[in-house]
Amino acid sequence: MQSINPVNGEVIHTYTEMPSVEAEHRIKQCHEAFLSWRKYSIEKRADRVHHAATLLKERKSRYARLMTEEMGKHLREAEAEIEKCAWVFEYYATHAVEFLSDTPVKTEMAESFITYQPLGVVLAVMPWNFPFWQVFRFAAPALMAGNGALLKHASNVCGCALAIEEVFSDAGFPKALFSTLLIPGKRVEEVITHPLVKAVTLTGSTEAGRSVAAMAGRCLKKSVLELGGSDPYLILEDADLDKAVTACVKSRLINNGQSCIAAKRFIVVEAVYEAFVQAFTAQMEAIKMGDPTDNMADIGPQASLALRDALHRQVTESVKAGARCLIGGHIPEEKGAWYPPTVLVDVQKGMPAYAEELFGPVAAIIRVKDTEEAIAVANDTAFGLGSGIFSEDIKNARRIARDRIIAGATAVNDFVKSDPRLPFGGVGESGYGRELSVFGIREFVNIKAVTVGA
Repeated sequence: MQSINPVNGEVIHTYTEMPSVEAEHRIKQCHEAFLSWRKYSIEKRADRVHHAATLLKERKSRYARLMTEEMGKHLREAEAEIEKCAWVFEYYATHAVEFLSDTPVKTEMAESFITYQPLGVVLAVMPWNFPFWQVFRFAAPALMAGNGALLKHASNVCGCALAIEEVFSDAGFPKALFSTLLIPGKRVEEVITHPLVKAVTLTGSTEAGRSVAAMAGRCLKKSVLELGGSDPYLILEDADLDKAVTACVKSRLINNGQSCIAAKRFIVVEAVYEAFVQAFTAQMEAIKMGDPTDNMADIGPQASLALRDALHRQVTESVKAGARCLIGGHIPEEKGAWYPPTVLVDVQKGMPAYAEELFGPVAAIIRVKDTEEAIAVANDTAFGLGSGIFSEDIKNARRIARDRIIAGATAVNDFVKSDPRLPFGGVGESGYGRELSVFGIREFVNIKAVTVGA
C-alpha cells in the first residue's frame, strides 16, 4: 500500500497491510470502547468533539499539506477542507442534543415517545478525493450518536487515515473508539461480516457501492451509500450568463474536477448556447494548471495516473463518437498525473461524456431546444446526486428544482455544496441514505418506540 505524489509520481511512503489478527483485535477494541462511550452523556461527548475541532484548526497547515502530497489537492482547498471538518464537528456538538432528544408522540397510552439509541461499531469505507472531509462528515454524527467507528480509507491516502486517527486519540476519545484499518478493498468483506460490526457507510463508485450493499444485505446490516454523479446544470434562456459561467466553471474544477457533486453535464438551451459556450470555454482556457502548493496555480494534477488515463479514455471515446473537443483533451508530456481543463461540445446520447461520470476537469456541453428538453436530458441519467438551474425567473426555477429534477440536491443560480445543516445524498446509482443534518445523525441509530400504559 503506497502513497504516491501525483505531481511527480514519486513514492511518499509504503505502508504494511494490517494482518487479519490485528484487524480482529482493533474491531474488538472498538466495540469495547463503544460500550463505554454509549454511556457518556451527549454533553460529555460534545466536549471531546469540540476538542477535536480545536485540534483540526491548530493542525490545519500540516494536515492540508499531507492531503496535497497524497492526492494532489490544491493547498488552499486542502486548508479549507480542514476548516470544514472542524465546522461539522462543532455543528454536531452543538445540535446533537436537539437531534437525539426523545420525541413525544400523543397516543391513547399514558406516555409514548421515540428514542434514538446507538447501533454499535460502524465501518466507514472512504474515498481519496476529500480524504479528511468524507471521514469527518461521517464521524461527527456517528460518534455524537454514541457509536464506535472503524475507517477503511482509500489505499493511496494511508497517511491521511493515520492522521485522522491521531486527532481522535489526542482529543481524548476512548482508546480505539475511532480506529483505522490499513487493509485493501478485497478485505472489506471480513470487516462487514464481523458480528461486532453493526453497519457500514461507503462513499465511492457505483460499482463499489453495489459490492458493499450486497455484503451488508447478506448480513442484514444497515448501509448508507454516497456514490457517483453526472450532475446536470441547466442554463435556461433567461439565465444571467456571467453568473452561470462563473459558477459552472468553479463547480466543474473543484478539487481538480474530482468531486462527486461537481457540475459535469451543462445542458444549454439553444437561444443562449453559442454565448454560453464561448464564455465558458474562455474561462476554462484561462485556468492555470500547476503545482498545487503554488498560489499562482488554479488546479493541480489528477490523483493518480490510472485515474487520469481512465478520464482520457472517456474523452477520446466521446470524440470518436462525434463530440468536438474545443480545448484540452490531451495528456501533457510532464511527469505526473496531469490533465488539462477540457471542453467537449456536440455531446450526444450514447457517448461516455453523456452517460458516465467524468471524474476530472472535463466539461460536457449539450445543446437542447428549450426548457422542457433540458429537464428531460437532465433526468436522462442513471445517477441522481446534485444538479443546478440558472434562470432569472426564480419562481419558475424554484418549481423546476422542487418538482421536476430527480436528484438529492438542486441549486438555483449557484452550485451544489455539502453543508452540515443540509442533508446530503442521492438517488438511483448515486446511492441511498443521507449524511449531514438531522437525517445524518439518525442513520446509525435504533429509532425505538416506547409506550407506557396508564
